[in-house]
Amino acid sequence: MFAGLADPTRMRIVELLAEHGEMPAGRVAEHFDMTRAAVSRHLKTLEASGFVVVREDAQRRLYRLNPGPFVEMDAWLARYRRFWGEKFAALHHHMEDDQ
Repeated sequence: MFAGLADPTRMRIVELLAEHGEMPAGRVAEHFDMTRAAVSRHLKTLEASGFVVVREDAQRRLYRLNPGPFVEMDAWLARYRRFWGEKFAALHHHMEDDQ
């Protein structure tokens, strides 16, 4: 699930798409100091892992986030949020008792 997001460039692409919505590959590439081909490979990895979907519009390929994997990831992380929430609450209470 997380492999598609394991690279900092792909994480930044996800952030860009979250901020700007649907974007053509060329516009995404403008935000990076690498070749368009390299950015395109990152976009293909994100597409293959399901995090983005692509729509063809004449000559352009437009990329946008696919909410499905993020919903799945959030559900998976929810179990651990509860765990850490309990641990942080216990730590907070322990620290208050020491004072």
